[in-house]
Amino acid sequence: MMDKGFVWIVTDGVANIVDSLNPSVIEAMNGVIGIRFHVPRSQELDSSFLIRWNRMFRQFNPNELPLYRPSIFGLWAYDTVWALSLAAEKVGVSGNKNKRLQSSKNSTSLDLLAVSTNGPELLKEIVQNKFRGLSGNFDLTDRQLPISALQIINVVGRSWKHIGFWTLKNGLSQQLNQNGLKITGSASMLELNPVIWPGESTKIPRGWEIPARGDKLRVGVPTSAYPEFVLTSKDPVTNATRAVGLSIDIFEEVVKRLPFAVHYEYQAFDTIDATSSTSYNDFVHQVYLQRYDIAIGDITIIYNRTPYVDFTIPYTESGVGMIVPVKETVKKNMWIFTKPLSKGMWFGSIMFTMYTTIVVWMLEHLNGNTHLDGPFSLRQLEILMSFFIFEEKEKLKCILSRLVLLVWMFVFLVLASSYTASLASMLTVQQLSPMFTDIRELQKQGGYVGFHRGSYIEGLLVDIGFDRSKMRPYAPDEFHIALSNGGEHGGVAALVLDVPYIKLFLAKYCKGYTMVGPIYKSAGFAFALPKRSPLLAEISRAIINITGGDTIIQLEKKWIDQNSCQNEEKIDDSGSAITLDSFRGLFLLTGFVTTCSIPVALLMNHYKKDQQKALTKQDEPNKQSYVQKGENGHIQDGDQGNEENGDGDDIDNQGRMLVPHSTNRNCDLPGDCTQNNMMTATTHFGSEVIHREGEASMSQSCS
Repeated sequence: MMDKGFVWIVTDGVANIVDSLNPSVIEAMNGVIGIRFHVPRSQELDSSFLIRWNRMFRQFNPNELPLYRPSIFGLWAYDTVWALSLAAEKVGVSGNKNKRLQSSKNSTSLDLLAVSTNGPELLKEIVQNKFRGLSGNFDLTDRQLPISALQIINVVGRSWKHIGFWTLKNGLSQQLNQNGLKITGSASMLELNPVIWPGESTKIPRGWEIPARGDKLRVGVPTSAYPEFVLTSKDPVTNATRAVGLSIDIFEEVVKRLPFAVHYEYQAFDTIDATSSTSYNDFVHQVYLQRYDIAIGDITIIYNRTPYVDFTIPYTESGVGMIVPVKETVKKNMWIFTKPLSKGMWFGSIMFTMYTTIVVWMLEHLNGNTHLDGPFSLRQLEILMSFFIFEEKEKLKCILSRLVLLVWMFVFLVLASSYTASLASMLTVQQLSPMFTDIRELQKQGGYVGFHRGSYIEGLLVDIGFDRSKMRPYAPDEFHIALSNGGEHGGVAALVLDVPYIKLFLAKYCKGYTMVGPIYKSAGFAFALPKRSPLLAEISRAIINITGGDTIIQLEKKWIDQNSCQNEEKIDDSGSAITLDSFRGLFLLTGFVTTCSIPVALLMNHYKKDQQKALTKQDEPNKQSYVQKGENGHIQDGDQGNEENGDGDDIDNQGRMLVPHSTNRNCDLPGDCTQNNMMTATTHFGSEVIHREGEASMSQSCS
């Protein structure tokens, strides 16, 4: 029993005296783990004391092998004598102060031993005496030594090695702080120093055999109505039971992932009707009767089976659902044109359209567009909408307006194409929907419901409230016919089965049927083991590893063909509308461009006004000079004309009209048309004034 696979743990009664045992005895304990009181290392213990100890041991025991070191009990005895001697020195005990109560030659009678008259003083000094002895701190303040740390040791060869420590306050640790006994290492047992187990193995053994009696593990397998899960047969030569199926493959994968080797054999459970729930209850009960060590297959975890066996975690999808026929639906909704977009998408599109329209109007209004003069009106709104619909970009005078409109038109085109595609899909693609979406609805309509003959589903339907006259049992190969006939022709309107069975049925007959639910929570399929079986935790851990990875998917594809329904019609899905999240990036783009155009337009407008004012101030002196020169020339010419032609009306001889400058309409450049709008006309014959005013007008015009 000291071979590989065994574990030996000894208490402090043995571990404390390992140092004083014969080396041959220690070697026979190779791989043993023990717990002992910790003795701190010190120079006095490792050097001077051990030298004197070995010398005296050889002197008094010449025929025995020398001991490596005394046990902790010997060290405690040494420290006790040392404490007593220190106390006696302080009290000053002398031999004449002792008296013997009774004389007796029996030295083992404690009540006949001599009693010192200095006993109370000695006791007081011993209790108050504190020092560091060979075994550690010696302190009897509380009338007992302080609790020491426990050391975990591993016997290796003819000695032992340190594994870790344990203290009442801090638990496990790899090393100790000698001052405060505080943890300096990990508190996890797995992260302590490695252990050499019996058989010189470094792998953690189980400590028990599977099975305990030493034979092969007896694995019970049922005769299932679903061969995809379990199918049994007999070997014609050896008469051994063979088993295949999804449940069998999962069990064999579990065995491969166990941290120890398990030898097993399949044993078939044969009854007249092995597919019924009663037979499955009997099958599970065989584990309780110790006929099987484990039962595998499509075994559902049910509360009435748990008092007799323990179940592993489920290895299949849990729950109970319905198989119902599907019907083709035709979209006849007058508001179907609103379905491609969600409510949030409609609201967001309208809000962004209004926001873009208002910004374009503001930009054009700031730049003096003649089409948008005056306050905002329906006429201006009509013009703005024409920009969006008919793309009349030639009416937009500001480049920022054209940029905003260009970005929005890009978003609008993407949205329009998506809307058109979604609406066409709704109008052309065949839509299928289940005939029943709730088992309560089926119950209210008085429809017939089917279930697997002999399964626990019958009791479940009764608990839900179905009348037994509306419940019809079927075998698995009769499910399709029952659903095809319907409740009015001797069939059923729906089938209630476990979800794994539903997936298996839909893999074969996916066209025309769908699953509704789960309508009831169940734990799923699992393996059954005896109560408190040591295999339970390991098997459950392996199942988690299988179901959490790609292995379970590959096994289901092997036994349940899931590819047969890929090209079938899709069930009606109400969640196909385009949502605002799908266009979040485009809306952020157009919103950013539109919003940034407003401050840019305001800055440009402010800059134009400043330039216009500066040019106006520069042209004012020239204007006054030209006007004065024109008046003087007019007077001179007029005088000459009067002299030559005689007196006449001023209207016949001269005329001058100043037209006030109009405001900037086009705003192509700052200050344009300020001086150009001033019209000057003279009717006298002086060419100098006409030339100069024409020259001034040309110099002040917009470029």
